Amino acid sequence: MTDVSLVPWSADDLDVLRRANTPELMDQMGGVETDEQVIARHARYLRLRAEGTARHFRIVIPGHPEGVGMVGYWQHEHDGEPALESGWSVEAEYRGLGIAPAAVGAMLEFARADGEVLRVHAYPRVDNLPSNAVCRKAGFTLLGPLEFEVKPGIVLHTNDWVHDLSATAASTA
Repeated sequence: MTDVSLVPWSADDLDVLRRANTPELMDQMGGVETDEQVIARHARYLRLRAEGTARHFRIVIPGHPEGVGMVGYWQHEHDGEPALESGWSVEAEYRGLGIAPAAVGAMLEFARADGEVLRVHAYPRVDNLPSNAVCRKAGFTLLGPLEFEVKPGIVLHTNDWVHDLSATAASTA
C-alpha cells in the first residue's frame, strides 16, 4: 500500500484547494470555481470541522508535506436517512500511484475511530473510471446509478457507492 498520511484540514490548506481547482478535477463538482468560491469552500471546510459535522484532510506522502490532494467526509442525507458523503481529489502528477485508495481507506479508518457509524456514500460520475475504481479498492459497495445534484441546478449521472462503517466495526470487533 502507498505510504499516505492524513493531516486534519487547517487554515494553511487553502493552496491544496487552489491546486485542485482544475477543469479535470472540478468537472466532478460542476466546473472550475472562482478564487472567491475556493476561499469560501476552504472557510466552509474549517467551519464544518469546528461544528463537528465534517472532517477534511490534506493527503501527505513522503517528501510532500504540502499535500498532494484532499479527502473528507461530511454529514449528508441519503433517501431521507442520515448518512455521510465522502469526496477526494489527488493532483494530476500523483495519480495512478495508489494514493487515492489509500487515502480513502485511511479516512474510513479515521471515521470509524472517531465513532462514526453511519453509511458513507461516494458519488463519482459513471464515466469517471478512476474514481469508481477508488471506491471499489477502498471497500465500497456499488448500489447503482443515481442522478446526483452536486450544486443547485447541476445534476450529474453518478454511481452510488456505499461503505457501512457500523457493519465493518461489528465485523472487526
